Amino acid sequence: MTDIERIVLATGNEGKLRDFRFLLRDTGVELSLPSDHGVELDVEETGTTFEANALLKARAHAELIDLPVLADDSGLVVSALDGRPGVYSARYAGTPCDDHANNRKVIEEVQGVDDRSAAFVAVLALLLPDGREILAEGRCEGRIVDEERGSNGFGYDTIFYRDDLGCTFGQASPEQKNARSHRAAAVAALLAQLRELELIE
Repeated sequence: MTDIERIVLATGNEGKLRDFRFLLRDTGVELSLPSDHGVELDVEETGTTFEANALLKARAHAELIDLPVLADDSGLVVSALDGRPGVYSARYAGTPCDDHANNRKVIEEVQGVDDRSAAFVAVLALLLPDGREILAEGRCEGRIVDEERGSNGFGYDTIFYRDDLGCTFGQASPEQKNARSHRAAAVAALLAQLRELELIE
């Protein structure tokens, strides 16, 4: 048995839920969404960093749910765009969120630029019912391609190319993506902390 058996993932994004379920599959931890607990929150992400936004979302949900709450804030950081879209990744092309429009905007902005290097960054905030807050970060390096490729994943996956895969995350299998992703690195860092605290096996 583990001290942490259930975690509520503070999102309504089914793609994120799939990713996290895959990444936590060997831990014995059961993941659920706020809606499974009668909570529907749209937390305004007013923070200027991934860490600030992850904490905003986790704290808002933790006030309403008496279980460990995990929130992430993640996005694409493009070197040639001075780190944009960054914390504005989800709504980079405006509201409502539109992955295709966001991808098109990034592609247009890097046209003619030699340095296409980019990174996905994820920050996780886990809030425990006893008030403890645990943070973890992960990065994944890659580069931006000229067109959307593939139909897997979500967000910027279709324009994020990995040399070691020879394809975009949109063309990669979930197993290939999750072995390398920013979210995988962040989850690994989080699990290391939880094991050190003896909260999971």
